[in-house]
Amino acid sequence: MSQSSAMQSHTDADHGTTAPSNHATGTHSTGVADHGRWSTRRIAMYALFVALAMAASLIELPIFPAAPWLKYDPSGIVCLIAGFAFGPYAAAIVSVLGFLPHMFTSPWGALMGVLVALAISVPASLVYRRKRTRGGAMAGMALGMAIALVVALVSNLLVTPLYAHMTVAQVAAMIVPILLPFNLLKFAIHAVVTFLIYKPVTALIDRAA
Repeated sequence: MSQSSAMQSHTDADHGTTAPSNHATGTHSTGVADHGRWSTRRIAMYALFVALAMAASLIELPIFPAAPWLKYDPSGIVCLIAGFAFGPYAAAIVSVLGFLPHMFTSPWGALMGVLVALAISVPASLVYRRKRTRGGAMAGMALGMAIALVVALVSNLLVTPLYAHMTVAQVAAMIVPILLPFNLLKFAIHAVVTFLIYKPVTALIDRAA
């Protein structure tokens, strides 16, 4: 973002205005970026996305027949959209607070969920903040998926043995046949759904502004 663009973003935030979407280039501005003061509207929007992430994290679907105990939840989609709409700080806040309910029931699983959500949504939103186009969104998600995949595999090696009564060697033996394809499928679903619904969702945010 150029210095003049950043100054304009501050001005819009301070006066409570919302910059319009640029549908010709696929760019979008909600008027609630990570710069400027914490307005009541910004806090309300963050709270809404946190609530959506919490609700989405409760949806658990088996998507990999070879390992039906591994469940997919769409909370990562909410984290990605929050990051694209409001920036990396929003992505981080939603990623962390969205898994808060699970900290009491499955703390180790929640920890891995937070780490993976942060790994995919924060890098994706950082890239998109620099290039606010569909291509930028795709590049950001590709980078986030690559980082999140590494984080998911490493965290499984380090954390899973602590609560699943498995050795590190047993977890490592699951990487290629189970953990790698499951996480690739999971992140692919995140990316496709986010790409399809991001524009309609941010259009609703604009109309609500």
